[in-house]
Amino acid sequence: MGFIKEMKKHGFLLSYLITKDFKIKYRRSILGIAWSVLNPLFMMLIVSTVFKVVFRIDLKGYSYPVYVIIGQTMFNFLSEATNSSMQSILQSASLIKKVYIPKCIFPLQKVSFAFVNFAVSMVAVLIVGLIERVGISWHIVLLPLLLIVFYFFCLGLGLILSVLAVFFRDTLHIYGIILTAWMYLTPVFYTLENIGIKEGADASFWMAFIEKVFIFNPMCQYITVFRDLVLFHRTPDMLSIILCVGYALIFMLLGILVFSKKQDKFILHI
Repeated sequence: MGFIKEMKKHGFLLSYLITKDFKIKYRRSILGIAWSVLNPLFMMLIVSTVFKVVFRIDLKGYSYPVYVIIGQTMFNFLSEATNSSMQSILQSASLIKKVYIPKCIFPLQKVSFAFVNFAVSMVAVLIVGLIERVGISWHIVLLPLLLIVFYFFCLGLGLILSVLAVFFRDTLHIYGIILTAWMYLTPVFYTLENIGIKEGADASFWMAFIEKVFIFNPMCQYITVFRDLVLFHRTPDMLSIILCVGYALIFMLLGILVFSKKQDKFILHI
């Protein structure tokens, strides 16, 4: 409750910091915020070409470029939100030492800024969807709910990482490795059906391993539900919905708990 009260009290400061981030990021850039749309579009073109030609991925009538850009934009948001929030306390050390500002506002600012960029990048998803003639169904009305849940998952993870980075600087380096492995364990560019598991004694083991990765990898769930709503036009599996909400609740509560207990000691380590 204290976390929420602090955010309400300093909402104006949060808005100012997010606006400041925008000005800094796109300063002296001719295209400015348009890069939030162009970057995922260019990456989608490159990845789609490579994977369709080299790996011959076939979605059986569904658009592979839309499949790719959905996974790519969601994972990019996770990466930007968690990396920036992880460093937020350390980068704001001089300000924290001078005046009183709720320390939780810094990771919140970074995740919120990344979310705004993510929202803008949805224009790229829309453009690719129109080009690929992907229709719209009533399922899309559930998309804002998914994005809100996904935001809180990233915020909770960001709060935890920001604490770890203050007390263990190695977190800044280790997390990059974890994030790379996480991306390869998530069907961003490939599909679970296209993993070529040959028949044999180890086939059942690998199938069980893939199923566990799918269930215990939060990004698998969030990206799958997004694709169900936007690309496949179907109601997501109930288990996936429960897992998406569950992961967000667990990480958000854990993030608030860890951050609240450790924030008073930040001044001794930054």
